[in-house]
Formats: sequence, C-alpha cells, structure tokens
Amino acid sequence: MRRGIQMVRYKRLSLADVPILFANAFPKSGTHLLTQMLDGFTRVGPAVNSGLPAIVTFEGNTGRTRSETEILTDLNRLLPGDIAYGHLHALSQTTEFICRADFAPYFILRDPRDVVVSHVHYVTEMEENHIHHDYYCQVLTSFDERLYTSIAGIPGSLPNIYQRFTPYLGWLDHPEVLVLRFEDFKADLWGSLEAILDHALGHGFPLECNRESAVRILEESIDPQNSPTFRSGRVGGWQRAFNDEHIRIFKELTGDLLIHLGYEQDNTW
Repeated sequence: MRRGIQMVRYKRLSLADVPILFANAFPKSGTHLLTQMLDGFTRVGPAVNSGLPAIVTFEGNTGRTRSETEILTDLNRLLPGDIAYGHLHALSQTTEFICRADFAPYFILRDPRDVVVSHVHYVTEMEENHIHHDYYCQVLTSFDERLYTSIAGIPGSLPNIYQRFTPYLGWLDHPEVLVLRFEDFKADLWGSLEAILDHALGHGFPLECNRESAVRILEESIDPQNSPTFRSGRVGGWQRAFNDEHIRIFKELTGDLLIHLGYEQDNTW
C-alpha cells in the first residue's frame, strides 16, 4: 500500500530506479534521529517507509548473534525506494551488499564515552525486555557500577565497549557509505541535513522539489519526543558521569579508539 501511494503521488509506474536508503548505526548513537530524517524523503520524492523492523547483528531479547545468512535474507527483502535501518557489523558479504549501486547507505556513530552512558540509561530505564535489564537493575546497585559494566562488559554475555565498537569500524573504509557523527547534528544540523540529501542525490534519488525545501522537510521530520538521545542534547555528557576509575578502565580497554574516530588528539584526556 505504501509503495502504491508513493507511485500515484509521484506519477510513477515503477520505483526500480530509486535507491534504497539504509541507515546503519552503532547502538545508542542516534538511530532514531537518522531514521526520522530519512523518513522525510517520502515527502520529497518517491521513497517508501519499508515498515520493516531493524536488521540487526544481535537479537535484543536473547543476545544471540545472527548469522550473516540471516542478515542477507533480511536485506534481500528490501525493494527499490525503501527506507530501512539496522545495527550491522561490517561483515564482508554485508558490506558488499549494502555498498551496491542501488543503495544509498549511511552510518552514524557517536563518542563511545557518551554511548556507554546512554547504554546504562537504556538498559535500566527504557528497555525492560533487554537481555541485561535484570542484571543491571538487580545485581548492580549503583550508577557507577552500571557504567563500569557498560565499559568493561560482562564475561560471556556482554563484550566490552572496544569489542562492541570494532566490528563497525570497517564501515569507515567504504566511500560508498556516508559516515555521520551524532555530535555534528548538534553543532550544525542544517549542514548535516544537506550532506544526507547530497548523498541520496549522488546515488540517483529523484528529488521532486527544490533543494532548500527538501532540507527543510528533512528537518521537520525530526521528532525530538521520539528521539531521546537528540532531545537530551548530552554531547560530552560522559564528563559528568565518568569518575577516575571509569576513565582508567576505558583507556585501558580502548587504546587509540577515540583517536582513530577523531574524538581525541591523544590519550591525555
């Protein structure tokens, strides 16, 4: 029905030439924000909200690692013009699939220090069905303990933040993927929206209005009430949350990760 409505609206017999807009994200890095912006494309051209759930590497309620075959099966369900999203590692066949000419792929990341703070709030307060909710709420007794655990992980259950982040780093090496930083949306929203639009246009998206109107529509698509990370505005919030032990274990586990991602110049933070 969604596809039919868009075809009528934009006077098209087919959407075969419209790229798939795919938002990939490291968890707790602004997933809702990016998907809301991409949903705005339905108002500026023949894009279609696929209505499909996130395509993920891990099952949220069990923590099971899904096979790449399962992931590719999900990706193969996407049709031209679809808008979809996921949390996908940069596996060889997955990256090859998403970097095809008929995709306009995006990848959003965030300072891993802010990610672990957000992870604590998400697991304890927002997602009661999360596999680690009971552990965080019943075994861990303080915010400091929970934050330490989100950094250091849980043996046999939750990898540490470095181990969770590194499988995504391969996305940074593919020029077909527009890499976005959550912090840039806070610093320069309009410029970030222009980059998102230009990336889609560069992959053949047929814009049905002028450029300024399109960027404005993408901006209007943001719903802060349904994008808690963006609403809170806590860029650099880790500085208020980390104590000396959190800083020590984070540096010990992550090495030069922050430098590689461009968040620090050296390890003296």
